[in-house]
Amino acid sequence: MGNFLFKPGLRAILKVLVRNVPHVSGRSISDSVEQFFQTNHPDHYLCNQAVYNANKFAQLVRKREKLQNWLDYNQLKFERHPDQRPTKKLTTERQRILKDPKSIMSAAFVSFNSRWGAAVCAQTQQSKNPTMWLTNWAPEPRDVYWKNLAIPFVSLSIRKLVISVLVFALVFFYMIPIAFVQSLANLDGLEKVAPFLRPLIEV
Repeated sequence: MGNFLFKPGLRAILKVLVRNVPHVSGRSISDSVEQFFQTNHPDHYLCNQAVYNANKFAQLVRKREKLQNWLDYNQLKFERHPDQRPTKKLTTERQRILKDPKSIMSAAFVSFNSRWGAAVCAQTQQSKNPTMWLTNWAPEPRDVYWKNLAIPFVSLSIRKLVISVLVFALVFFYMIPIAFVQSLANLDGLEKVAPFLRPLIEV
């Protein structure tokens, strides 16, 4: 089953990203997702993987990759100070993330045993509350911007609204000076539109 789940062609097709999973006291996010999808999609639900806020872990991975070229040079230094090894820091940070309940985000990747089940889940509203149990097709891991998964739904919606307003304002207010300059560039057209400006144009 593990090989089936991680075949490149099927991995994204059979997975759905669920966001804004409600927190239930005494129950983990993974358990909540498990219960919800076993109840609502019993014939097609396969498993789930909760999403962790591991941005610091990702920074350590990038740092480790940068240091990989210097490994020979730093080998002696790290042998003298094993606690400074990037691998040791990665292990420590990973254990801290897994043990810290605050690191678990209200999101999970849910796997299904059929495309139809995944399609139904990804394209339908899962809850009466439209801001809870948000589902959409799961992107490939390399296409996920992991930092955005930690942003709450309300904050993300506000950011989208602010960006939309700013883009509209930029386009709208940019068109006014362009239209004005364009009208000045064509004096014949300006004279036809505003004949009272003819003395000014002829000067």
